[in-house]
Amino acid sequence: MLSVEGLTVRYGGTLLAVDAVSFDIGEGGSVSLLGANGAGKSTVLRAISGLLRFHGGAIESGRVRFDDHDITGTDCSRLVSLGIAQVLEGRRIFGDLTVAENLRAGGFVSGRRGDQLRTHVLELFPQLEPRLDVAAGLLSGGEQQMLAIGRALMAGPRLLLLDEPSLGLAPLVVRRIGEVLARINRDDGVGLLVVEQSTALAVAITTQAHLLETGRVVKSAPTAQLVADASVRASYLGTIAGTDLVAAGADA
Repeated sequence: MLSVEGLTVRYGGTLLAVDAVSFDIGEGGSVSLLGANGAGKSTVLRAISGLLRFHGGAIESGRVRFDDHDITGTDCSRLVSLGIAQVLEGRRIFGDLTVAENLRAGGFVSGRRGDQLRTHVLELFPQLEPRLDVAAGLLSGGEQQMLAIGRALMAGPRLLLLDEPSLGLAPLVVRRIGEVLARINRDDGVGLLVVEQSTALAVAITTQAHLLETGRVVKSAPTAQLVADASVRASYLGTIAGTDLVAAGADA
């Protein structure tokens, strides 16, 4: 489904952020990109999703393919039509719009199919249904993340890109979001590419992982195996590998 081949990215024409990164995701696959802050994980997502130029970056070499399409540098709106959607770090919901309006904003599909997608999103996140007429900015952090994921699912994607979906959330919320992501991957066949600091969530929702250091893939393995490697935990993941660690001051 997705193939990243020798991807190299620079910021400002000089700073090397990603160096010859390659990996594949099969139809309905689930992959995590792990590593310390600054390892290049989010840059890889931006390069795939067409958002790189908004951050001052550019693809220097390499290719990104989705099915038979070369999508290297393709505009993000075109990617949505091909079946790729992204949940950005920090949620990025429209705070002044209602929950219902936020969902409509993500709805690339209209008509009966759009209605079916909205019904499915509300089945996945029933907490959102009684809040449909509430301004999204008044939701809790956990509800906002559910909305951000739901909005992306309104496009009916085959591949969902997620950047730090557990960031700043309470453990119970992270667990619930993990259950939903695992469900859409298992039952709906939606592929997942996840950048995540919480290795517990990565293990719960992905089967394969790639460890990045200074922009390069230094190790690839099944997610559970990679996270269980003591040398990897000590050298690259640090305390993030703790199964219950969630950012201090998280809100539900």
